[in-house]
Amino acid sequence: MGDWQGMSAAELGRGIEAGRIDPVELTDAFLDAIDGHPFRRRIYARATPARARAEAEAARERARRGLRKSPLDGVPISWKDLFDTAGIATEAGTALLKGRTPDRDAQVLQTATAQGLICLGKTHMTELAFSGLGLNPVTESPPCVNDHEAVSGGSSSGAAASVAFGLAAAGIGSDTGGSVRVPAAWNDLVGLKTTSGRLPLDGVVPLAARFDTVGPLTRTVEDAALLLAALEGDRPADLRGVSATGVRLMNLTTSAQEDIREAPARAHDDALSRLRAGGVTVEDGAVPEVAEAMDLAGILYTPETYGTWGHLIETDPDAMFPPVRERFRAGKAHGAADYVAAWHRLDRLRAAYAAATAGHDAVVVPTAALLPPKQADVAGDHALFTSENLLTLRNTRIGNLMGLAVLTLPTGHPSCGLSLMGPPRSEKRLLRLGAALAPLLT
Repeated sequence: MGDWQGMSAAELGRGIEAGRIDPVELTDAFLDAIDGHPFRRRIYARATPARARAEAEAARERARRGLRKSPLDGVPISWKDLFDTAGIATEAGTALLKGRTPDRDAQVLQTATAQGLICLGKTHMTELAFSGLGLNPVTESPPCVNDHEAVSGGSSSGAAASVAFGLAAAGIGSDTGGSVRVPAAWNDLVGLKTTSGRLPLDGVVPLAARFDTVGPLTRTVEDAALLLAALEGDRPADLRGVSATGVRLMNLTTSAQEDIREAPARAHDDALSRLRAGGVTVEDGAVPEVAEAMDLAGILYTPETYGTWGHLIETDPDAMFPPVRERFRAGKAHGAADYVAAWHRLDRLRAAYAAATAGHDAVVVPTAALLPPKQADVAGDHALFTSENLLTLRNTRIGNLMGLAVLTLPTGHPSCGLSLMGPPRSEKRLLRLGAALAPLLT
């Protein structure tokens, strides 16, 4: 069977295409690994073996007949527990939605299934996706691959852990303020935050619809490109012939470098040194509009999140972990006029950011300004939870506020990622850039 659990999704797909890997045997290997793993219940909210095996049987027949639907036809992946699955509970990490069972798949899951991907199950997440740490005392808190006592990053915590621990070839998560990129970085994975609106949100449990996005967590940039294509039913980015020669990057100094802890700072400096040694031009750059946008984050996020979930939260507020509940309740403090005015201002700030960064192939920041804290520390100290959570999401939120496409890459330093931020709808160009730069970082 080989080391299927350690292979990239693309490698598994090529093995199926060549007839070396049987999709049913592959799926059973992953299901067996899930069942036998000591962290299985901390990573998967529920596995879907009956669905997975039925999909694998169909993939096997297509492969036998030479009718594979995509490069990943027959490859098993996991889905964050906010993507609706027909007849299977989708609870979004909260007791408030316990037993919620949709009657149809989310649109992106429908598309991925039509491309032949196999659904292994649903992974744990932060309550209603509103935290970057990945701690969830209500359901489960997945471990970080580099420190099993630490949080794994949120809110797509189980998605990252499923890949990092070899329990899925890739994971699909969502990103509203960093929820794909933080867990990807803390578990040494590639994570792609797509542009808002690129992938449909039909059947995805919402947090803040104007910021919510769908994206993959993978082992390689190639996998991220193939997963994006599978999610939208399109051709993948062509990663052939990529080169770092002539690449020009801006190292954003506004906000992103403040209060950064020692290990991420060291990893970031080393990553930039490696890029420069590989022929990449890296220039420091300040964009004051970023700081102003960050000051607007509270009024832009919390009214929408509380407007979406406040009615349900207040029916049983004690069902939620208090720091997460209070993040939602902060939305009550803002008036509608102020919220609308903040969005008008953000639109102008986005235009100014685009003009300031237009001369660079991408803007780079440390994906997270800190290493994952111990679960026990943030679970037992609500003030610490709040402060660590805000710092965790500080850098990733820049991409959401500016409406960007963002790719985080491992740096070779445990739990430290480097984010490449590109203009809206630039995912394929960003993936080509990532494929060129990733070999310089590891």
